[in-house]
Formats: sequence, structure tokens, C-alpha cells
Amino acid sequence: MREILFGSPDRKVDINSMKLLVATILIHTIGPQTVLLLPGFVQGMVEYIGFSDQQAGYVVSAELWGMTVATIAMMLLVSRVNWRHMIALSLGIMIVGNLLSVFLMDFSAFLVVRFFTGLGGGAIVALTYATFGLTAKADRNFGLGITFVLVYSAAVYPFMPWIYANVGMEGMLIFFSLFAVVGLPFVRHMPASGEEHIEVDKRAVNIDWNRKALALAAIFIYFVANFVVWTYIFRIGVAAGITEQQVANGLSLSQFLGIAGALTAAIVGARIGRGIPLTLGILGGTIPLVFLFDLNSALFYAVIVSVYQFAWNMTHPYLLAAMASFDPSGKMVVYGTAMQFIGVSIGPTVGAIAINIDGYE
Repeated sequence: MREILFGSPDRKVDINSMKLLVATILIHTIGPQTVLLLPGFVQGMVEYIGFSDQQAGYVVSAELWGMTVATIAMMLLVSRVNWRHMIALSLGIMIVGNLLSVFLMDFSAFLVVRFFTGLGGGAIVALTYATFGLTAKADRNFGLGITFVLVYSAAVYPFMPWIYANVGMEGMLIFFSLFAVVGLPFVRHMPASGEEHIEVDKRAVNIDWNRKALALAAIFIYFVANFVVWTYIFRIGVAAGITEQQVANGLSLSQFLGIAGALTAAIVGARIGRGIPLTLGILGGTIPLVFLFDLNSALFYAVIVSVYQFAWNMTHPYLLAAMASFDPSGKMVVYGTAMQFIGVSIGPTVGAIAINIDGYE
């Protein structure tokens, strides 16, 4: 059973094989599955469990902090643990955490369990990002990984109102648990470590730690800003008078634009460098948010979130590939992932505080 799940402990996988790419993409999608559906998840907690908007924000922040703690821990453990064992353990944590959440509707207990569920997801994200970073075509593979998480969310978003109406929040949590089970047979195709699979990026750069620290700080700031808005983007639409289904449809449409953005990164790769795509992506992900202050129709909402998703998801692969170019062993990708999740964790709390002061205005 151990060998079926993990493969032979001495077996070195082909880091550029299709089997590894498929396994990494699937497991990478499972890790942040709650985050990918975060606006709908918040809606479910508010409308179908009975939490307040602020409580839902704190629950999301707790889960994201669990992911953050795991990514920070992986900064220390990435070269000391067997990656396959850690991924399997993390999937197990996600399975148990989501099943326990079905029976815990009390705010405090729910918050604690979601924190521990986040630990599993965070470790998975760190190790799958590190795996993408080890491959010979990191820009392309990061783009493909992000493309498939968007395909997943685009497919699930339209069904969330139906799931909530027919089987409640419990049905959504069971779905999360079952999806984690699907990842277990693919663990054996993952690398056991990073050091034995080093691929030198042709665009690799040798920079000092002052510049690396600035790059990590930039990732942190970028994700704080994004998740202040993304956490409540479903509720922002509803507060503007748009129906739940119209908001869900708009977010589903935006996923396809996000897919286009990630595919743009996958197709273009590093052919024109990373500076131009990063600049365009950051501007394109910032300017549309200004128009959220004056929502007046479901179509306008769909356009705003679609432009935002395209830019955000074109930018993300380039940020990660830049981190990979700083260290061929994959460690800088893990550090960048930690900064990403620290920002992602702080964002919902900042949003909850802002809503408590000014509402959605």
C-alpha cells in the first residue's frame, strides 16, 4: 500500500514528464480549492450557516493563516522532508478538516477547524509551486497550473447556488473533502525532493538578498491588495442590488477571462521578458477595481471582474517564474509562496475591518 501511494522511495521521477505535470496540476488545484471559490464560500457561510459578514471574513482569514503557517514551515522543511509523504499527509488533513466542518456550525469551532484545514492546503501549494519551478519550462507550467485552477472554479461557480439550495453548506464541504481524496493516487508521480531535480533556467539571475527581499515584499503587497477586494467581491455585487445568480454568473464568466490571462502567460512565456507582462498585469488588475464603487448593472459587474481576472492571472505565473529564476532548487518559490499567503491571509482581515467601518461603500 505504501509503495502504491508513494512509489519506490529510491525512484527518481522525470521532472519534465507528462505524468508529473498532470499530477502537479491536479494536486495544485486541490490545495487552494477553498480560496479559488472564496467569494462563494463566504456567501455560503453568511446565508446558509448564519455567520455575519465579519465572522465569515475572520473564518476565511483563519484558513488562509493556516495555509500561511504551512508555507512558512515549508521554508524550513522543503529540503528536509520527503515531498511525497508531506503531500499525502496534507491531503489527509484536508479530507478530515472538511468532513469535520460539516458537523461544526459554531463560529469558534468552525474557525479553528478551518485553520487546521488550511495547513494541508498551504503545504500542497508550496510543494506544487516548487515542483513547477524545477521544470525546464517554468513560465509555461506555472501558467498551465493557474489555468487549470481557473477551469475548476469556472466549472464549480455556477453550481454553488444550486448546491447551497439543495444540500446546503454541508454538501459543499463534502465536495471539498472528496476532491482531496482524488489527489491521493497521483502522489506517487511527484518528486521526493527538489535538490535531485535541479533544472537551470536560461533566464536565471544571480542577485543579492537585498533585491530578493524587495521581490518578496512586492509579492506580499500585491496579494494583500488583491484579497482585500476578492474576499468580498461576491458580497459587493449583492450589496449593489445584483442577484446571487447574476453575481455567480459574472464570476463564472470572469474565470474564463482568467483562463485566457493564465494561458497568455503559458503561451508567451519568457519570450518578451517578464517586466512588460508584469507591468501590464498589475495595472490591469488595479484600474478596474476603481469602478466597483459605482456598480449599476450585472453586465457592468461581469466586465469589471473579468478584466480584473485576466490581468491578475496573467501576472501570477510571471511572479512565480521570477522567483524560480532566483534559485534553481525551488527554495525561492517556496519563500515567495509564503509571502503570497501572508498577504492573502491579511487581506480578508483588512477587508473585514473596512466593512465594519464603512460597509461596502
